Amino acid sequence: MEDSLHIDTWLAAIIAGFYFTMVIAAVVVVLRENRNPIRALSWIIALVFLPVIGPVFYIFFGRSLRGLHLLTRHNKRKIMHKHSPRRVNINNLNLHPDHRSIIKLSHSLCHSPFTVNNEIEIFTDGESKFSKFKEDLRNAKSSILLQYYIFLDDEIGSEIAEILKEKAHEGVLVKVMYDHVGSFSAKSRFFRQMHEAGIATHPFFRVNFPQLANRLNWRNHRKIAVIDGEIGYIGGMNIADRYVKGPGNGKLWRDTHFRIKGDIVESLIYSFAIDWNFLKKDPYVPEVKPAGNGIENGCGVQLLTGGPTERWNNLALCFLRAISSAKRTILIQTPYFLPTDSLFNALQAAALAKVDVRIMIPDHPDSRLLRYASFSYVTQCLKSGIKVYLYEPGMLHSKVMIIDDAFVTSGSTNFDFRSFENNFESNLLIYDEKLNRQMRDIYFDDLKRCRKVNLEKWKKRPIFQRIIESMFRLVAPIL
Repeated sequence: MEDSLHIDTWLAAIIAGFYFTMVIAAVVVVLRENRNPIRALSWIIALVFLPVIGPVFYIFFGRSLRGLHLLTRHNKRKIMHKHSPRRVNINNLNLHPDHRSIIKLSHSLCHSPFTVNNEIEIFTDGESKFSKFKEDLRNAKSSILLQYYIFLDDEIGSEIAEILKEKAHEGVLVKVMYDHVGSFSAKSRFFRQMHEAGIATHPFFRVNFPQLANRLNWRNHRKIAVIDGEIGYIGGMNIADRYVKGPGNGKLWRDTHFRIKGDIVESLIYSFAIDWNFLKKDPYVPEVKPAGNGIENGCGVQLLTGGPTERWNNLALCFLRAISSAKRTILIQTPYFLPTDSLFNALQAAALAKVDVRIMIPDHPDSRLLRYASFSYVTQCLKSGIKVYLYEPGMLHSKVMIIDDAFVTSGSTNFDFRSFENNFESNLLIYDEKLNRQMRDIYFDDLKRCRKVNLEKWKKRPIFQRIIESMFRLVAPIL
């Protein structure tokens, strides 16, 4: 009996020693990566104070891909040579100095050229967007490229899949890229049937063993479509019924999406080609057409992409530069508000400098955890003069930032750590007064459906809620 207890004691000591060694090793790795101190501290807290759970979460969600080359330089140069969009010499254009600075920064970050011959149509509801989208798909003559975080086999997804099958049968080149985790609830036969119909259909970062821990945290959150190399779609809407019918609780789903024609479509094709080549599939995409010809006085637009493998936090840096350039107004819509420390400081500095800063978030988003984490920033926002509005009719999924009179950015990027650091994202950067006015009108129309947060009333919310918000605030950088 004593020998058995002795063996059990030694076994427990060995297991405990192994566990603590693993935790210490993980902490050392976190420190050596020289991450954002807040993010590093969040992981250290999780590793030390959440036995078993903390290390497991770190293995799946904590490691960094920053600087990892998913494409060889040779392949990237090859694709860039064939499909890189045409450049415009911005020195010959009458641009605001602040816009010129953002344009140069975006080009330095991801080789994104500034384009001038573009037309943009704005959609704020799924019904009108998908109606036009299906019409464009049915009219496709040569090619269809689709890349979505979520592509489900529900009513709208099945209808689009049938259109794609018909076009493939007609000889149209159809390529579909979907995120494996985002589309996980769709049955595998849904994509298999598309593949059997002649559609090149592939998941991004398929999550299975033994790559589970290496792939689970890195998601392709982009929503891009290109039809015949001439018409592009980009924004916040995936392919699923919720974007048309709402989240299923009688509430509406408010989103923003763009239909674009012009030279910027070349940038969408190039972005798709890079991601497709990363899947180690045939990198062929349709030949670029002079889509912008005939469009006069069009919008100035760039495509900004970012992801966990980039050397820099592309989207966060560009957002920071845009916020810092604001003179009068900063209007933000986002489903989740979990800003990096530098972005939050920039917003507070702008508000304290008497810039009109407004943040609109959903009163009841689709994640209770992220709701509490977002709400944890509200008090500091209000104290610094940032106005906060809670959208009440339903889920606000729109991702928009409007700066002053002629700059708008919108796409797939949420104003949170995950979008800035862990996801593959894409946003349009639009430099145009007319579109800015349209987006401002839409924003202020949405404000009519919001509840403005009052600081004194906000301080009186239940103590239990404040405790929960503070707890989630501690781990906000790793959510």
